[in-house]
Amino acid sequence: MASGNPLAVLPTLEADLERVEHALLDAVRSDLAMLDDAASHYASAGGKRVRPGFAIAAAATDHTEPSAADHDVVMGGVAVELVHLGSLYHDDVMDEATTRRSVEAANARWGNVVTILTGDFLLAQSSIIAAALGTEVSGLLGQTIAELTDGQIRELQDTDNLERTVESYEAAIAGKTASLLACACRIGGICGGLERPTIDALTEFGHSYGMAFQIVDDLLDVLATSEQLGKPAGNDILEGNFTLPVIRALRSEHGDQLRSLIEAGLTPETRDQALILVRMSPGIPEGLEAARMWADKAKASLTDLPPSPGSIALHAAADHLVERARAPLG
Repeated sequence: MASGNPLAVLPTLEADLERVEHALLDAVRSDLAMLDDAASHYASAGGKRVRPGFAIAAAATDHTEPSAADHDVVMGGVAVELVHLGSLYHDDVMDEATTRRSVEAANARWGNVVTILTGDFLLAQSSIIAAALGTEVSGLLGQTIAELTDGQIRELQDTDNLERTVESYEAAIAGKTASLLACACRIGGICGGLERPTIDALTEFGHSYGMAFQIVDDLLDVLATSEQLGKPAGNDILEGNFTLPVIRALRSEHGDQLRSLIEAGLTPETRDQALILVRMSPGIPEGLEAARMWADKAKASLTDLPPSPGSIALHAAADHLVERARAPLG
């Protein structure tokens, strides 16, 4: 389970994530056959369980020796993962997706109505678990769902907007990506019974890591091949989602040519031309620098924490991010 996970240096991670997996599959079960099939569709498709991993690693910053996560920490990770999975069902409808995680997209199999309701069911299951973990966890997850929605709407508002700013881009990814990773770390700290200053530091780590994570993901969309990504390269620019490297490229010496291609309406062929222009622009080194800045900020938030299995794993995860973005550059 932990293979490929950026937190894999945490010795207990694999066993803890197995516990997450069992609890997650229990949480998505339903007596209604159609809902049971739909709700387990993505949960059983696998995944690195990055967000539960961050909850577990955050709690482990209080450990002097590697030890299994407390039950509440595992369940907090499950609650966060259910929010993430629920959002994927809603994303499928918005994106009109046909595949996800190498399986048929939920909306392609069950239609939009069942897919939306399934996403709602998973969010409800997350709320039930959160309520059992206490009012602070419950309120935090509710706030995070609101931030996810805010970020997604900000992104939708900027669809096809060639004047999109770096500030509006950062506000969108703060909501749609960073908020959930910050939530995962904070829940790990709360459920692990950590001191308040440590919980706040872990929350800051999660936010900064989430910002770097999304920037790296957006860089890979324009740098990596479709084979490397497991999905079509350049899909964001084709859908009018202009991310940081594209925003920077539009303001470079290649900007006029890139703008003309986009305004003419991108096809798969002209998308490839647009990607070449983005790769030639300052958007790539500037995007890498932004990712490094956020990753460094994430690590800096852990400065006052003593060395521990959890803090070592979180540092390693931040270091891994920028190298992941550099990989397609050779």
